[in-house]
This record gives sequence, C-alpha cells and structure tokens, in this order.
Amino acid sequence: MSDHLQELGGYIEAKRPDCVLGWDISQGELNMDVTLTNIAGLIDFLKGDATCRFSTLVDITAVDYTGRAKRFDVVYHLLSMYQNHRIRLRVAVREKDMVPSLTDVHPSANWFEREVFDMFGILFSGHPDLRRILTDYGFRGYPLRKDFPTTGYTEVRYDEVQKRVVYEPVKLVQEYRQFDFMSPWEGAEYILPGDDKADAPK
Repeated sequence: MSDHLQELGGYIEAKRPDCVLGWDISQGELNMDVTLTNIAGLIDFLKGDATCRFSTLVDITAVDYTGRAKRFDVVYHLLSMYQNHRIRLRVAVREKDMVPSLTDVHPSANWFEREVFDMFGILFSGHPDLRRILTDYGFRGYPLRKDFPTTGYTEVRYDEVQKRVVYEPVKLVQEYRQFDFMSPWEGAEYILPGDDKADAPK
C-alpha cells in the first residue's frame, strides 16, 4: 500500500505542481499541503483523473494554530472507493482569508463548510447558503477556536415566570477556576505496604 501511495503522491505533484506544496505518508494515508487559491481545481482534478478517482468527499474540518500568521489549517478528507486510497489535503489560511467553496465539485461540501464556518469562523466564497448550522441563532463566537472560553458567553435557559427561553450573560456562582492539583494519593493518611521502608533509617 505504501508503494502505491508513494507513486500516487509523486503523480499528483507532477500533474499539479501549481497546487502541491509538499506531501508525506503517515498512518497509511497520503497527506498533502496545498495552496489556497487552487484548492477547488485540485479537488476537481482528484475527482475526475483516472489514476486518482477520489470521488467521495468524506469530511472538511479545521485546526486552530493560534501562534501562526496563517492561523488555521482547513483539512479535506477524500476517499477513492475505486482505488481503495485515502488522501488528506491541508490548506493554511489566515483568519480573514476566503476559502473557495467546493459545492460545485462536491455538493456534500455544503454542510461541511457550514460546520467549519460555525465552529471556526472560516469564510467560504461562492457558498450558496453560508450560515450557522450547529449553534443557535445569534450565537456569539466560534466554539472550536482555542481562544473561545470554556464557559461560553451566553447562558440559555427556560424561565418559568416569563414562560419563554431567555438569554443571559454567563454568571459563575462558584469558584469555577479554583483547582486543587493534588493527586488523590497525596495527603492520604493511609500508608501503602512498603512505604514505611522508604523512611526507615539506612
């Protein structure tokens, strides 16, 4: 399998040098770093080329690297059921970059791209209906960014008095961030068998 993937990686790089920045094989899968501008054309090539035939878009997701200028990697997972191969494409993007939509090449990209927008705030140009898909209307922030607070910004609850759903700023009523880092074994009065030998005079 590895030899086939090596050949496939070299073939794609030779055919699309305008797109491929680099590639490697790990965990039995071909990984490629590709350019942002030509991503739609590359995926169309991978779908239609007789050697590749990556006809199934399995998923689109993203990874947040807060310390980089190109903060996000948008990651595409493709499957060739004809060749029994998988490929992972990584595109590095800045926070305000527009990523070309794949909905013309793979209609299934519609909801995947909406999810990435909802969770990370990454924008897809040419998408027919780019709006949130998992969070509520009026939701503030992007939950899978590393700078998103674990508590969120807003609490949603049903108010029995008003008989409706109300939105309120998050209020932490307990000492939420007071952590005790002591191990459960530290501070225990029980002495395990053999521990008494450690303190015995030598």
